Amino acid sequence: MRNLKPLPALIGTTLAIAIIIYVAFYFIFLDLFVDLWWYKSLKLEAYFWLRLLYKFFLSGGVTLAFFGIFFFHFWIASRYLGLNPPDEILNNADKRRRFQRFADIFMSGSAKIYTPVSLILAFFIAIPFYHQWETALLYFFGSASGVTEPVYGQDVSFYLLSYPIYMLIQQELLTTASMIFCMVGVLYWLEHIFVPNQSKEFPLGAKIHLVILIGFVVLFVVWGFMLQRFSLLYTDSHEPIFYGPGFTELRYQLPLIWLGIITFLATAISAGLFIFSEKHRIKAPFLISLAVFLVVLGLPKVQFIPNLIQKYIVNPNPVRTEKPFMQHNIDATIDAYDLKNIKIIDLPIKLNAFDDIETWSTQKHFENIPVWDREILIDTYKQLQSIRPYYTFLSVDEDRYFLRDHVRQVNLAAREVNISKLPPEAQNWENTHLRYTHGYGAVVTPAAQDAGRPLLWYLRDLNLSSNVDLSVKYPDIYYGQEKYKYAIVPNKLNVVGISKSLSDPSTEGPYKGKSGIPIPSLFRKALFAFYFKDPKIFFSTNISEESRVLIRRNITERINTVTPFLRLDSDPYLVMTNDRFYWIQDAYTLSNRYPVSKPANDDFLDGKQEFNYIRNSAKIVVDAFDGDIQYYISDPSDVIIQAYNIAYPSLFKDIEEMPADLKLHLRYPRDLYYLQMKVYAKYHQQKPELFYEQAETWQFAKVRGEPVRPYYQTIDFGNCNNQEEFVMLNPMTPVNSNNLSMIGVAGIFDSQTCSTDYKPGITLYKFLKDVQVNGPAQVESLIEQNPEISAQFTLWDQGGSNIRLGRMIIMPMGNSVLYVQPVYIVSATNGIPELIRIIVSIGNEVVMDTNFWSAFNRLKQIHFKNAAESDGTGTSKAVIELKQNE
Repeated sequence: MRNLKPLPALIGTTLAIAIIIYVAFYFIFLDLFVDLWWYKSLKLEAYFWLRLLYKFFLSGGVTLAFFGIFFFHFWIASRYLGLNPPDEILNNADKRRRFQRFADIFMSGSAKIYTPVSLILAFFIAIPFYHQWETALLYFFGSASGVTEPVYGQDVSFYLLSYPIYMLIQQELLTTASMIFCMVGVLYWLEHIFVPNQSKEFPLGAKIHLVILIGFVVLFVVWGFMLQRFSLLYTDSHEPIFYGPGFTELRYQLPLIWLGIITFLATAISAGLFIFSEKHRIKAPFLISLAVFLVVLGLPKVQFIPNLIQKYIVNPNPVRTEKPFMQHNIDATIDAYDLKNIKIIDLPIKLNAFDDIETWSTQKHFENIPVWDREILIDTYKQLQSIRPYYTFLSVDEDRYFLRDHVRQVNLAAREVNISKLPPEAQNWENTHLRYTHGYGAVVTPAAQDAGRPLLWYLRDLNLSSNVDLSVKYPDIYYGQEKYKYAIVPNKLNVVGISKSLSDPSTEGPYKGKSGIPIPSLFRKALFAFYFKDPKIFFSTNISEESRVLIRRNITERINTVTPFLRLDSDPYLVMTNDRFYWIQDAYTLSNRYPVSKPANDDFLDGKQEFNYIRNSAKIVVDAFDGDIQYYISDPSDVIIQAYNIAYPSLFKDIEEMPADLKLHLRYPRDLYYLQMKVYAKYHQQKPELFYEQAETWQFAKVRGEPVRPYYQTIDFGNCNNQEEFVMLNPMTPVNSNNLSMIGVAGIFDSQTCSTDYKPGITLYKFLKDVQVNGPAQVESLIEQNPEISAQFTLWDQGGSNIRLGRMIIMPMGNSVLYVQPVYIVSATNGIPELIRIIVSIGNEVVMDTNFWSAFNRLKQIHFKNAAESDGTGTSKAVIELKQNE
């Protein structure tokens, strides 16, 4: 019976060990194994290990370093520097042995305490480094940018890469030094109290040790003051006029920081002499320096003096006193948002636009005016081309392809799978993960089309029929924008008619891609059953040894998992090649530490990023069939992406290495251009006097009360042998005015060399002020005032249908501005919009017709009529009447 007593303890120990192993396996090793297999399937195994090692080596190294610091000081304090018996104790053998015995007990006992204490303290000190290990990574692998900020003369890479980690290190070292000083002081006091036969005075070694620790505290405090200087570069006290330090900060607060350093050093030296030196123990120097330091420390918090400076020095002469500081803000913001190379073209406008009409009246120009909006097309695609209930279209993308003898702008969308519209009983495990595993193909329509006709298709239906010779070898879409669940392919199910025709089983076949994690054994099946918390994976007989698990199939989730340090554009777009479909995703590097640069508003990306520096540093290509991810550096001047490129040498490629058929479809990111124009609307006034006046501040042009967002347009600017460029257009008007100020054009075409090299740039067509150029809102008024158009709208907008106006297209046309307003009619029965008319406006004339040829011919007739009715001064009666009505 005595042998059975340990049984409960043995069972309890076994259960505890089993629980620990289960928790460790389930929450640590299982995720680690699956991640490793997943990265291996992407051929990124080396990157996976490198990233993992960076994280734990940096945080582990910091923990070990701080443990060493704590342990070293506790060890020497308890072993060497805290014992000072009188000479008579050392000269007497019995007393020396008794003293040594007590000292050994104290040293061995304290070692058992300060060793775990050092480890615990080091762990908590290192936690911030664990969370910010990538900040340290940028510091170690960063390099100079070659751009110098004007306030302190530092390279901007110091602020982007070094300054954040310096602030963290300073805070942690100051905390560590302060803790060690206090704890070592207590340790010396305990030695002095509990070890018998000690002298009354602290030993010299202890005093030297404490002085050294105080010296470190002083050093780290001074370093904090030095870093505090740089915080002035991020002050927003002068908003909304300008951002960054002004006269008050650099002429009052900055000298106070230097004065604080001097008075603190004086206080520390006098305090050290007072505490540790009997010969110089005089209170007056210490008290005086301490009082002065406290006054200097408190002055920045007293608003009385800055208010006086602002009231009597700055406000009476704002431009004169703040001019250099406003210039700092302008220059920094222009550089931080990559606006320094904008090309400005002054465009004289002619109200008599007949020559421009003659020049533009060509079929080639008409075929690329995007009268179909992607926001309107999405409903048409869903109703006409989903075909099966489990297919859907999430978004419509704009692009250009060489079709029928020249580059044509098209709209296209991927047909992705979503089984939520199937009957509930069909939304079972087998259908979700084994059968309905992927989307199929895409639809393509021209961006331009005559009104009053059915929608023209370049690629359509599940058989991917095309009248322009578009074809794709592998049209299956396993990776896309849908919220895909995991899929297991190929499998033993005989899947027929999912993608194509029920009458042609030969069109279906097993998955031939190379992506996914193999599950060749029962052990792997069991692991994935645990990982997904789904036992059906283990017990399913339809999973074969050739099956692979496809996970993270949403392209945003996929990219964020691999590179969480990149911020993704909100609009990934589909590209079609002869082989398969690809997704191209623009990625950004952001920072909120660019000196003196104005922070961006919170309407960019997800609105959660605080930043004042941005670069479109990478283009990411995701294979829609295989899930392969390729990263290409698109802005090598960015110091952040270069640091990551050095840290992860196997991840990024040069943009020139991108396959040619994909490189042809690169474009200027919509989100970036919107942000840049929003900033440039104010910061194009680059002289401090103009910047202060804000007399020429712009805003986005408005139509029907809503701002016109940048939109893509394929257009020939006549630069390179009539080559069309795929650009983004953005009209802007003066603040609180409807007249058009400029049209911004952003593209990637190198107009100087006329090559296909990727060279992003922005050109502004700025209108001279001698002629009024109608803005979209004014053209909208012209449309509403036109009796013929108004009557037709009234006629259509009844009887179960309603009129819907599309995006107003605004584009430069020679020395004129062309406005195109598509008009759709939407039936209440099916909700499918139909392009019914096109409104064209040049100058002050508006016509509505079914196609551009007819519209331009009518504009010519109006021109000849107005010329014949001219009153002799060159101004037509129509223009006179319009001005009188206004």
